[in-house]
Amino acid sequence: MKLSEIKQILASSDIRPTKSLGQNFLHDGNQVRRIVKAAELQASDKVLEIGPGLGSLTEMLLAEASEVLAIEKDRRLVEFLQRRHAGVSDLILQHNDALEFLRRESRDWSDWKLVASLPYSVASPILVELAQADRCPERMIATLQLEVARRLIAKPGEEDYGLLTLLIRLRYEPAGWFKIRASCFFPAPDVDSACVTLIRHPEPVLNRKQTEAFTRIVKRSFSQRRKIMFKLLKEDWPEEKLRSAFDALQLSSQIRAEALSLEQFIHLTNLLI
Repeated sequence: MKLSEIKQILASSDIRPTKSLGQNFLHDGNQVRRIVKAAELQASDKVLEIGPGLGSLTEMLLAEASEVLAIEKDRRLVEFLQRRHAGVSDLILQHNDALEFLRRESRDWSDWKLVASLPYSVASPILVELAQADRCPERMIATLQLEVARRLIAKPGEEDYGLLTLLIRLRYEPAGWFKIRASCFFPAPDVDSACVTLIRHPEPVLNRKQTEAFTRIVKRSFSQRRKIMFKLLKEDWPEEKLRSAFDALQLSSQIRAEALSLEQFIHLTNLLI
């Protein structure tokens, strides 16, 4: 969908993009094709798209996959997509708040792929919600704010490494990313974006109980980033048990959370529960 077509559709439908809903429509066809290519879609694949907007990505997904479930919060855009894709049985449109939908609907997403240009304001919680589902998608191709993308691919010790990194990496491995300039969207956002590919681990590393403890440990450890994590964790665990776990992992009691790897947090979790 070219920029001229997007402007024409918005004008003819009397739709003004709403900043609070993150309505920045991708008009660069090359970038849309790169996003779809990253999904490595098969004809039998089912795709979850969140925030389809005017449907530039939706159209390419429909051409490659067997089914597309698109969740859109703005009723004006839902009505436009219904008109544009009238009679297309492979497209299921949901007029809904995507985050509320995911929290409310207990679904098996294990044979689905998320392919979406996510609204900036809810991109992180949507990814976490899907990653923490018992049956999470096999692959997530997410276009989001560049700053958030850097958190997803960050390594221990780096500035962007933190809570989001670990909550996603517990279930997914980053498998590539590319930058998308702000000028590729209309209206152009204030920052650049990036598309990140996340591949689900073959098997869950932790069970449900362990995952809940892992999440609690990581959240507490990064609750005050510049403080040493031993002191922060004492709010939830006895000092003696913490010291025993830290000694077993040969961790200094003065270490900060950003220095620990995913594997070390997993081991710490197993020692504390």
